[in-house]
Amino acid sequence: MKTQTIDYHDGDTLLEGYLADNAETDAPKPAVLVAHDWSGRREFACKAAEKVAAMGYVGFALDMYGKGVYGKDGDIEGNGALMSPFASDRALLRRRINAALQAVQNLPQVDRSRVAAMGYCFGGMCVLELARSGADVKGVISIHGIFAPGNEVNEKITAKVLCLHGHDDPMVPPEQVLDFEREMTDASVDWQVHVYGGTMHAFTNPVANNPGFGTVYNETAAIRAYQSIAQFLHEIF
Repeated sequence: MKTQTIDYHDGDTLLEGYLADNAETDAPKPAVLVAHDWSGRREFACKAAEKVAAMGYVGFALDMYGKGVYGKDGDIEGNGALMSPFASDRALLRRRINAALQAVQNLPQVDRSRVAAMGYCFGGMCVLELARSGADVKGVISIHGIFAPGNEVNEKITAKVLCLHGHDDPMVPPEQVLDFEREMTDASVDWQVHVYGGTMHAFTNPVANNPGFGTVYNETAAIRAYQSIAQFLHEIF
Protein backbone atom coordinates (compact mmCIF):
# COMPACT_ATOMS: atom_id res chain seq x y z
CA MET A 1 0.00 0.00 0.00
CA LYS A 2 1.24 3.46 -0.91
CA THR A 3 0.80 6.12 1.75
CA GLN A 4 1.89 9.73 1.87
CA THR A 5 1.02 13.06 3.44
CA ILE A 6 -0.25 15.81 1.15
CA ASP A 7 -0.31 19.52 1.94
CA TYR A 8 -3.26 21.60 0.77
CA HIS A 9 -4.88 24.89 1.74
CA ASP A 10 -8.11 26.50 2.82
CA GLY A 11 -7.29 30.11 2.10
CA ASP A 12 -4.21 30.91 4.20
CA THR A 13 -4.62 27.85 6.42
CA LEU A 14 -2.15 25.05 5.68
CA LEU A 15 -3.66 21.59 6.03
CA GLU A 16 -2.14 18.12 5.85
CA GLY A 17 -4.03 15.10 4.53
CA TYR A 18 -2.99 11.44 4.61
CA LEU A 19 -3.37 9.51 1.36
CA ALA A 20 -3.61 5.72 1.12
CA ASP A 21 -3.78 3.88 -2.21
CA ASN A 22 -3.60 0.11 -2.60
CA ALA A 23 -3.86 0.04 -6.42
CA GLU A 24 -1.12 -1.35 -8.62
CA THR A 25 -1.78 1.21 -11.36
CA ASP A 26 -2.25 4.97 -11.38
CA ALA A 27 -5.48 4.75 -13.40
CA PRO A 28 -8.10 7.12 -11.89
CA LYS A 29 -10.31 5.42 -9.32
CA PRO A 30 -12.99 6.39 -6.79
CA ALA A 31 -11.87 8.18 -3.65
CA VAL A 32 -13.25 8.46 -0.13
CA LEU A 33 -12.57 11.40 2.15
CA VAL A 34 -12.19 10.40 5.80
CA ALA A 35 -13.11 13.12 8.30
CA HIS A 36 -11.50 12.72 11.72
CA ASP A 37 -13.04 12.85 15.18
CA TRP A 38 -12.65 15.88 17.46
CA SER A 39 -9.05 14.98 18.33
CA GLY A 40 -7.77 15.74 14.83
CA ARG A 41 -6.27 13.82 11.95
CA ARG A 42 -4.47 11.25 14.03
CA GLU A 43 -3.74 7.54 13.68
CA PHE A 44 -7.39 6.46 13.88
CA ALA A 45 -8.35 8.52 10.81
CA CYS A 46 -5.24 7.45 8.91
CA LYS A 47 -5.98 3.78 9.61
CA ALA A 48 -9.53 4.35 8.36
CA ALA A 49 -8.10 5.75 5.11
CA GLU A 50 -6.03 2.58 4.80
CA LYS A 51 -9.17 0.47 5.30
CA VAL A 52 -10.76 2.36 2.42
CA ALA A 53 -7.69 1.73 0.27
CA ALA A 54 -7.90 -1.99 1.07
CA MET A 55 -11.40 -1.92 -0.45
CA GLY A 56 -9.91 -0.73 -3.74
CA TYR A 57 -10.45 3.03 -3.46
CA VAL A 58 -8.20 5.99 -2.71
CA GLY A 59 -8.49 6.88 0.98
CA PHE A 60 -7.78 10.44 2.10
CA ALA A 61 -7.80 11.35 5.79
CA LEU A 62 -8.54 15.06 5.62
CA ASP A 63 -7.50 17.76 8.06
CA MET A 64 -10.05 20.14 9.59
CA TYR A 65 -7.78 21.88 12.12
CA GLY A 66 -4.51 22.75 10.38
CA LYS A 67 -1.17 21.04 9.83
CA GLY A 68 0.27 19.78 13.09
CA VAL A 69 -2.80 20.69 15.15
CA TYR A 70 -3.95 17.70 17.19
CA GLY A 71 -5.86 16.93 20.34
CA LYS A 72 -5.43 13.75 22.36
CA ASP A 73 -7.41 10.82 23.66
CA GLY A 74 -9.48 11.60 26.74
CA ASP A 75 -8.95 15.38 26.67
CA ILE A 76 -12.59 16.44 26.63
CA GLU A 77 -11.89 20.14 27.25
CA GLY A 78 -9.03 20.40 24.75
CA ASN A 79 -10.73 18.46 21.97
CA GLY A 80 -13.93 20.40 22.53
CA ALA A 81 -12.03 23.65 22.09
CA LEU A 82 -10.67 22.43 18.75
CA MET A 83 -14.08 21.37 17.47
CA SER A 84 -16.16 24.26 18.82
CA PRO A 85 -15.34 26.90 16.17
CA PHE A 86 -16.56 24.57 13.44
CA ALA A 87 -19.65 23.35 15.28
CA SER A 88 -20.73 26.95 15.87
CA ASP A 89 -19.75 28.25 12.40
CA ARG A 90 -21.06 25.81 9.82
CA ALA A 91 -20.01 28.13 6.95
CA LEU A 92 -16.41 27.74 8.10
CA LEU A 93 -16.90 23.99 8.45
CA ARG A 94 -18.35 23.68 4.95
CA ARG A 95 -15.56 25.73 3.42
CA ARG A 96 -12.87 23.70 5.19
CA ILE A 97 -14.20 20.29 4.15
CA ASN A 98 -14.87 21.46 0.60
CA ALA A 99 -11.19 22.44 0.42
CA ALA A 100 -10.35 18.79 1.11
CA LEU A 101 -12.78 17.67 -1.57
CA GLN A 102 -11.15 19.96 -4.11
CA ALA A 103 -7.68 18.74 -3.13
CA VAL A 104 -8.70 15.11 -3.65
CA GLN A 105 -10.47 15.79 -6.94
CA ASN A 106 -7.26 17.33 -8.28
CA LEU A 107 -5.18 14.21 -7.61
CA PRO A 108 -4.23 12.36 -10.82
CA GLN A 109 -5.12 8.93 -9.39
CA VAL A 110 -8.65 10.03 -8.50
CA ASP A 111 -11.74 9.92 -10.71
CA ARG A 112 -13.12 13.32 -9.70
CA SER A 113 -16.65 12.28 -10.65
CA ARG A 114 -16.63 9.41 -8.13
CA VAL A 115 -15.86 10.75 -4.66
CA ALA A 116 -17.55 9.98 -1.33
CA ALA A 117 -16.92 11.00 2.26
CA MET A 118 -17.13 9.28 5.62
CA GLY A 119 -16.54 10.71 9.07
CA TYR A 120 -16.37 9.74 12.72
CA CYS A 121 -18.07 11.68 15.54
CA PHE A 122 -17.20 15.32 14.74
CA GLY A 123 -16.24 14.02 11.31
CA GLY A 124 -19.77 12.70 10.88
CA MET A 125 -21.03 16.24 11.37
CA CYS A 126 -18.50 17.38 8.79
CA VAL A 127 -19.56 14.97 6.04
CA LEU A 128 -23.24 15.71 6.63
CA GLU A 129 -22.46 19.40 6.20
CA LEU A 130 -20.56 18.53 3.03
CA ALA A 131 -23.76 16.98 1.71
CA ARG A 132 -25.83 19.94 2.92
CA SER A 133 -23.48 22.28 1.05
CA GLY A 134 -24.57 20.67 -2.22
CA ALA A 135 -21.10 19.26 -2.90
CA ASP A 136 -20.69 16.96 -5.89
CA VAL A 137 -20.11 13.71 -4.00
CA LYS A 138 -21.76 10.36 -4.60
CA GLY A 139 -22.46 9.67 -0.97
CA VAL A 140 -21.58 10.48 2.65
CA ILE A 141 -21.37 8.20 5.68
CA SER A 142 -21.74 9.48 9.23
CA ILE A 143 -20.28 7.06 11.78
CA HIS A 144 -21.48 7.90 15.31
CA GLY A 145 -21.71 11.46 14.03
CA ILE A 146 -23.61 14.54 15.15
CA PHE A 147 -26.86 15.02 13.22
CA ALA A 148 -27.98 18.50 14.33
CA PRO A 149 -27.72 21.10 11.54
CA GLY A 150 -26.44 24.62 11.99
CA ASN A 151 -28.02 27.85 10.77
CA GLU A 152 -26.70 27.70 7.21
CA VAL A 153 -29.18 27.37 4.37
CA ASN A 154 -28.87 23.98 2.72
CA GLU A 155 -28.17 23.63 -0.96
CA LYS A 156 -29.71 20.80 -2.99
CA ILE A 157 -28.39 17.56 -1.48
CA THR A 158 -27.39 15.21 -4.29
CA ALA A 159 -25.35 12.73 -2.21
CA LYS A 160 -26.81 9.52 -0.87
CA VAL A 161 -26.63 9.50 2.93
CA LEU A 162 -25.84 6.66 5.33
CA CYS A 163 -25.76 7.19 9.10
CA LEU A 164 -24.46 4.52 11.49
CA HIS A 165 -25.67 5.35 14.97
CA GLY A 166 -25.72 3.89 18.48
CA HIS A 167 -29.16 4.05 20.07
CA ASP A 168 -27.65 4.84 23.49
CA ASP A 169 -25.49 7.69 22.17
CA PRO A 170 -26.12 10.55 24.64
CA MET A 171 -24.85 13.13 22.13
CA VAL A 172 -27.55 12.25 19.57
CA PRO A 173 -30.77 11.37 21.41
CA PRO A 174 -33.65 9.63 19.58
CA GLU A 175 -35.56 12.87 19.00
CA GLN A 176 -32.55 14.30 17.14
CA VAL A 177 -32.46 11.20 14.97
CA LEU A 178 -36.12 11.68 14.10
CA ASP A 179 -35.55 15.36 13.30
CA PHE A 180 -32.71 14.38 10.99
CA GLU A 181 -34.84 11.79 9.22
CA ARG A 182 -37.52 14.42 8.66
CA GLU A 183 -34.91 16.85 7.33
CA MET A 184 -33.59 14.31 4.84
CA THR A 185 -37.08 13.22 3.79
CA ASP A 186 -38.22 16.81 3.25
CA ALA A 187 -35.14 17.35 1.06
CA SER A 188 -35.94 14.21 -1.02
CA VAL A 189 -32.61 12.63 -0.10
CA ASP A 190 -31.80 8.94 -0.58
CA TRP A 191 -31.04 8.30 3.09
CA GLN A 192 -30.49 5.43 5.52
CA VAL A 193 -30.04 5.37 9.30
CA HIS A 194 -28.77 2.15 10.86
CA VAL A 195 -29.29 2.13 14.62
CA TYR A 196 -27.42 -0.32 16.86
CA GLY A 197 -29.06 -1.25 20.16
CA GLY A 198 -27.07 -1.17 23.39
CA THR A 199 -24.45 1.01 21.69
CA MET A 200 -22.98 4.35 22.74
CA HIS A 201 -20.97 7.06 20.99
CA ALA A 202 -17.56 6.30 19.40
CA PHE A 203 -18.41 2.60 19.07
CA THR A 204 -15.84 1.93 16.31
CA ASN A 205 -12.90 3.35 18.29
CA PRO A 206 -11.10 0.65 20.31
CA VAL A 207 -9.71 3.19 22.79
CA ALA A 208 -13.16 4.58 23.66
CA ASN A 209 -13.90 3.51 27.24
CA ASN A 210 -15.67 6.28 29.14
CA PRO A 211 -19.22 5.15 29.99
CA GLY A 212 -19.83 8.27 32.06
CA PHE A 213 -19.20 10.46 29.02
CA GLY A 214 -21.02 8.06 26.71
CA THR A 215 -18.09 6.88 24.58
CA VAL A 216 -17.62 3.09 24.56
CA TYR A 217 -16.17 0.75 21.93
CA ASN A 218 -18.54 -1.98 20.73
CA GLU A 219 -16.84 -4.63 18.61
CA THR A 220 -20.07 -6.14 17.27
CA ALA A 221 -21.46 -2.77 16.20
CA ALA A 222 -18.10 -1.85 14.65
CA ILE A 223 -18.07 -5.02 12.54
CA ARG A 224 -21.62 -4.41 11.40
CA ALA A 225 -20.81 -0.78 10.59
CA TYR A 226 -17.85 -1.63 8.36
CA GLN A 227 -19.93 -4.21 6.52
CA SER A 228 -22.49 -1.49 5.81
CA ILE A 229 -19.76 0.95 4.77
CA ALA A 230 -18.33 -1.53 2.26
CA GLN A 231 -21.78 -2.28 0.81
CA PHE A 232 -22.69 1.42 0.55
CA LEU A 233 -19.44 2.35 -1.21
CA HIS A 234 -19.85 -0.55 -3.63
CA GLU A 235 -23.38 0.66 -4.39
CA ILE A 236 -22.53 4.30 -5.06
CA PHE A 237 -19.37 3.58 -7.06
